[in-house]
Amino acid sequence: MVGKILFGFGLLLLVAGLIWAAQGSGYFPYPAASFMIDQRPWIFRGAITAACGVALLLWSRRI
Repeated sequence: MVGKILFGFGLLLLVAGLIWAAQGSGYFPYPAASFMIDQRPWIFRGAITAACGVALLLWSRRI
């Protein structure tokens, strides 16, 4: 049960981090009025969030 929860949360973090990084780099300009588009700090924040998601995914497989 705990492994499934960690897997779901890790997947959510991975997807959110990838979206944040894509918005920060300008590759995913949606919604058009987003404050994150073409803002470099969001690339780093998204990468860190995605890395945490991957770590949780790997950890969930060990449980």
